[in-house]
Amino acid sequence: MTTLEICAGSIESVLAAREGGADRVELCAALEVGGITPSAGLIAAAREVPDLQLHVLIRPRGGDFLYDAHEARCMEHDIRLCRDLGVDGVVIGALSADGNVDMTLCRRLVQAAEGMSITFHRAFDMCRDPHRALEEIIDIGCHRLLTSGQAASALEGAAAIKQLNAQAAGRLILMPGCGVSSRNAAEILKATGASEIHASARHDVGSRMQFRHEGVSMGNKGADEYARKETCASEVRAIVEAIKKI
Repeated sequence: MTTLEICAGSIESVLAAREGGADRVELCAALEVGGITPSAGLIAAAREVPDLQLHVLIRPRGGDFLYDAHEARCMEHDIRLCRDLGVDGVVIGALSADGNVDMTLCRRLVQAAEGMSITFHRAFDMCRDPHRALEEIIDIGCHRLLTSGQAASALEGAAAIKQLNAQAAGRLILMPGCGVSSRNAAEILKATGASEIHASARHDVGSRMQFRHEGVSMGNKGADEYARKETCASEVRAIVEAIKKI
């Protein structure tokens, strides 16, 4: 059976992922920057949702994956918080300035996460040498690697993911992610030989606000403060149905 993981940035999205039949969520915040660690309150609320595995992204900020000592301590604290809240797994990753896996920091994060499932995130797609990085990620004890095959989408990187899957030889799970939809999920799984797949399955959701103060932005200048993206239960369900046919 194929495992479907949905990247969720709110409790609304977590509930939609469950409604659509996902097996697991990767919980994060600020998806517009690729995701950062969500709040303790959101983690606790997501943990209360039944019949859904919960993994949490451990990333202190957007931007690159080169972290200083202060950020490293933040990540260790967040992992311990996840453990206290009963999270099933964490999603980690860090690179050195030369584009290799930061083995020292990643070993610390894996040690902090002992007993939980550990996924190395798409920092992998920004590394210098993917084949060397794969061996290092296996060596530090990660159970899973989320990747687009260092391409703009998992479909474009399918051949590379297939090669990495062969190299891993069952020592860790390769999970394609980026640009996955109900239209291409089955194709990606067939092309890569993967047994898990990652999608956000988001759609645009309008605000329920009746009063609207136009011309004021809370974030990027000109951004629409009365629209957001959330996981769509029907798209999750469509992905589930598509991958059942493989």
